[in-house]
Amino acid sequence: MSEISIVKLPPLRVASAWAFGPSPEMLAWQQLVAFAEPRGLLKPDKGSRIFGFNNPNPSEGSLNYGYEFWITVETEREPEGDIRILNFPGGMYAVAQFDEPDSDYNISVPAAWQRLDAWVSQSQYQTGSHQWLEEAYPEGKLKALYYPIRE
Repeated sequence: MSEISIVKLPPLRVASAWAFGPSPEMLAWQQLVAFAEPRGLLKPDKGSRIFGFNNPNPSEGSLNYGYEFWITVETEREPEGDIRILNFPGGMYAVAQFDEPDSDYNISVPAAWQRLDAWVSQSQYQTGSHQWLEEAYPEGKLKALYYPIRE
């Protein structure tokens, strides 16, 4: 994990794809790609940003949990099928670039979150109540972790 930066994520209009099960990330990603690719939203020149997060978090005793992906969209975009359109208010974040792209995500992502959590708990910042986020590259690899902090 690289150096931590503090950023203010602006309000975003996003298309949301969601899945539930024992490994919902791939299902949610497939839904997002099926929506975004034909609309050109995954092209580098489009400038779309992609975020994901557990929704709901895994619970003890269950293998099932939810995962939701967001991709930024223009203001006139309307919901389609299972894709919802949401307005995210943004917020302050402690951000760590994820620099382990070829690692086992089941091990490295939780460990990276633990390191970021330890950094925040030892800093002057307090955990915020807004959404925790994982930013992804257009091809789906994890780019950065966004830990919510209070302004």
